[in-house]
Amino acid sequence: MSGDTRTPQLTGDEFTAAVTSLANAFGDPTRREIYLRLRSADRGLTCSEVAEHFELHPNVARHHLDKLAAGGYLNVELARGEAAGRPSKRYVARETVGHPLTFPPRRDDLLATLLARSLQLLPPEQATLMAEEVGFDYGRALAARMEPSEGHKFLRTAVVSVADALTAHGFAAHAESKGESLQIISEQCPFGEAAQQFPHVVCAVDRGMIRGMLAGLYGDTNPQFSSSRPAGDAHCVACV
Repeated sequence: MSGDTRTPQLTGDEFTAAVTSLANAFGDPTRREIYLRLRSADRGLTCSEVAEHFELHPNVARHHLDKLAAGGYLNVELARGEAAGRPSKRYVARETVGHPLTFPPRRDDLLATLLARSLQLLPPEQATLMAEEVGFDYGRALAARMEPSEGHKFLRTAVVSVADALTAHGFAAHAESKGESLQIISEQCPFGEAAQQFPHVVCAVDRGMIRGMLAGLYGDTNPQFSSSRPAGDAHCVACV
């Protein structure tokens, strides 16, 4: 007796969750390129190899790899016998042929919405201030994990590192020079509808993250935020 080998059909909610998960994992162009590179590497790659190939900070590369692994797209193996000391992790693309879309749903929007609705209970000015403080503390923690180097004594190096870290968090950000100032331009927002519904809270978290990372990597700065996607602008722009 032959079994039924047809791919299970997804319900509407399951399909929506699967597509959302795919967008979360592969919506970032750098992450897509990393995954495609891993698909062509028979033995996989270490974080340092990915960082070197794509010219990323190791912590940014690790964030991309961990995102892909958490979504079930990569296996993480220990690379033993390659060098003395503790074995490093090797990331290997998983074989996905024949498997239906059964990836975990994205949670960023939910968390941002819960945060924003909680802060809605406070007066607007107090909620915005608290949200920016949360973002600042998180940004400082990110900077500490990025191991500030001698290069971060230069503002441009710090700004580029902040843009890379924002990209790793789904903002698709890059650094540009404009006159005598530097800009961090974010072309997308990972918080989706939450940012549209509660811009004064969610955008305050984003502003705090940028200020916190710059403070941790370079020192105190006073970035000015001239554009905002929730306000109808094409990009979110921070001028340093």
